[in-house]
Amino acid sequence: MFQAMPYEGTRAEQYASVLSQLKGLIHDETNNIANLANASSLLSHFLQDVNWTGFYLFDGKELVLGPFQGLPACIRIPLGRGVCGTAAAERRTIVVEDVHKFPGHIACDAASNSEIVVPLVKDGELIGVMDIDSPLKGRFDSVDQAFLEQFADILLSQLQNPPK
Repeated sequence: MFQAMPYEGTRAEQYASVLSQLKGLIHDETNNIANLANASSLLSHFLQDVNWTGFYLFDGKELVLGPFQGLPACIRIPLGRGVCGTAAAERRTIVVEDVHKFPGHIACDAASNSEIVVPLVKDGELIGVMDIDSPLKGRFDSVDQAFLEQFADILLSQLQNPPK
């Protein structure tokens, strides 16, 4: 069960609180869209200095916009294109200090200046990516990366592989 908690203490304690909240939100829920929607809302409310938090889902050919918080976004992203497509194709987290310097960056929101994308892979299958943008350059660091990768792992434990 979800319980709102204040985000107090050290950065590590705050992140631990959010991970606990995520577990409560997705406990016993098997619908991917519901879990991704709540996860994007939780991140949007917890993370400071972000302007977009959400997911792109792999449909077998490309990434398609999923649940998110923020301004309307690009609907389809080919694998290997932009930060999201590159993270999905390479199946690795990508942290970009300045998106304007990233080759092939796809500008969905002109206010975004930095980005982190975590691939969602379950049982060897690409499910999609978790994408977070910030208007600040250099907003994301290795601590954020470690937290968001843990967040993704918890989320993946409850997500169902898409039907083939």
